[in-house]
Order: sequence, then C-alpha cells, then structure tokens
Amino acid sequence: QVQLVESGGGSVQPGGSLRLSCAASGFTFSTYVMNWYRQAPGKERELVARITLSSSRAIYADSVKGRFTISRDNAKSTVYLQMNSLKPDDTAVYYCNAYRYDDRNYWGQGTQVTVSS
Repeated sequence: QVQLVESGGGSVQPGGSLRLSCAASGFTFSTYVMNWYRQAPGKERELVARITLSSSRAIYADSVKGRFTISRDNAKSTVYLQMNSLKPDDTAVYYCNAYRYDDRNYWGQGTQVTVSS
C-alpha cells in the first residue's frame, strides 16, 4: 500500500521557519523524483520544489528561491522542505508528490501551513 504522509505544518508568524517532512512507504522511494506542491485558497496547485533521485539537482519556484530548501534521505524514504523567512503568501496546503519516469504518480494528503501575524 502506497503512502505519503506529510507532517510539520502549522501556524507561524511572518519571518518564521517550518520544516515539512514526507514519509514514504509502499514503493521504491529512491527511484522517484520527489516534489513539493502547494495550493492556496482559490488558486491552482503549484510546484514549489523538486529534487532528483540522488539529490544531485533541485529546482525551486521563483517565489521561494533562497528561502526554501528541499532535501531527501533515501535510507529513510523521506523528503523534507525547510522553509525560512516565511511570508503570508506562503500560506497554503503543502502536498508531497512522488513521480517516476513510467508515469507512476503518488500524492500525500497535504499539510496546512499558515503564515500570519
């Protein structure tokens, strides 16, 4: 049974930090590109960050470059998103996604991040 379980969301003041985690099970984690997406109320889901199989490359949305860092631990089947200097515009539900070259695609249930003073 495939599972992606996000954790680490919550409420934080502007300028604060959060670290999201996504624990994977039920598939060969190391063979999947891992992504973090987010969806704010009334907006489309957008890609926030992506990391390749061996962590050799990461890409970020322009809106989070320099503030967010994606990483993965293949031994623990876990992907992380370190979020610093958070802004109110970062408020959204954050989703973990696993994608492979053969179009296998899995999603987590999402974790809420709220940035507000």
